[in-house]
Amino acid sequence: MKKALFIGGTGTISSAITRFLATMPDWELTLLNRGSRNDTLPPGVRTICCDIHDEAEAARLTAGMTFDVVADFVGFVPEHVQRDYRLFAGRTAQYIYISSASAYQKPLQNYLVSESTPLCNPFWEYSRNKIACEMFLNDMYRSNGFPVTIIRPSHTYGERSIPLGVHGRHGSWQVARRMLDGKQVILHGDGTSLWTFTHNTDFAKGFVGLMGNPHAIGDTFQIMSDETVTWNQAYHCIADALGVELKPYYVSSTFLARCSDYDFIGGLCGDKATSVVFDCSKLKRAVPGFCATVRFDEGIRQTVAHILAHPELQTPDPAFDHWCDRVIAAQEAALRQVTEKSR
Repeated sequence: MKKALFIGGTGTISSAITRFLATMPDWELTLLNRGSRNDTLPPGVRTICCDIHDEAEAARLTAGMTFDVVADFVGFVPEHVQRDYRLFAGRTAQYIYISSASAYQKPLQNYLVSESTPLCNPFWEYSRNKIACEMFLNDMYRSNGFPVTIIRPSHTYGERSIPLGVHGRHGSWQVARRMLDGKQVILHGDGTSLWTFTHNTDFAKGFVGLMGNPHAIGDTFQIMSDETVTWNQAYHCIADALGVELKPYYVSSTFLARCSDYDFIGGLCGDKATSVVFDCSKLKRAVPGFCATVRFDEGIRQTVAHILAHPELQTPDPAFDHWCDRVIAAQEAALRQVTEKSR
């Protein structure tokens, strides 16, 4: 019986991996987290209720345990992976770190992105911290043999939230609400840039295929769908799933970043505003047979149906709603002013 420890395990990405791994009889899975979502875990999954940031308590509760895999889904800054190294060096045969495809260079020199694409993102501190985490872990692998595997997801989604380019601090529901109310919704740029959405069940298949995989030690993999869509196509799929007409309103990413205190400099200019196509051939060599099978229009129908059936996921965000109205009104006023002066 192989043993895995997930730090986290109930988020958008990790919940699907938890469910998938729970069906595999050769794995024993333990989650170390604060327990806020553990009531929906599948049978057989063990839990250690602990805030991982309390290193002393985490060390006490895992004392004497060894694992075939330790995976950290909530490591965002170098201090987090440094703590993990202190806790699990010599106690796991593989340490898997969830980085981010947003760490790739911006602006891109080539739209086709692979694991060898340089890492450099001057727009987003989140991405720079992920890069720093990777650098530390690779140093520990080279100098001390720490058995790290680095995973770079892109835009992975599940049943609890609609994946979007522009939304407020309280998630995606307010954009869906605007669609349902027949209001215009803001799309960055002109909606024609290319993007990749990956359903978390597809991500789980690639991730589990790398667990305990000797070809993954000391290496980096990106896990994404092969399907590429434009943002226009994505928003039309969302509107179709809601049963409404899409009314897009296009605003440049730079303008959005400059006219708000939302993190659109990082989230748009440093990520979603750039057209990308991912090359996942490296993953397919390491995990023969891997194939993402959930098309975006199919996956988003599942997501929307789940959210509509669960009111607790419909978090209103009136501040963001008002901000959208102001941005649209301001750009329309500017257009009228320019048009009038040119007559």
